[in-house]
Amino acid sequence: MVMKNNIKVWRAKKDITQEELAKRVGVTRQTINAIERGKYDPSLELAFGLASFFECRIEDIFSYEK
Repeated sequence: MVMKNNIKVWRAKKDITQEELAKRVGVTRQTINAIERGKYDPSLELAFGLASFFECRIEDIFSYEK
């Protein structure tokens, strides 16, 4: 199974850059970039932080696909 995400879509809705999002959730821009590209799966803590920032559920951002 592969984890997919739509962080780029959520960022566009809030009109923020990777750098701005990274600062808000306490990681580097490179981390946000790697997550968006599917090269890095975030920790549960970071996933909750992203969901909290976007005011949604983790499942709204991340999904597993076979």
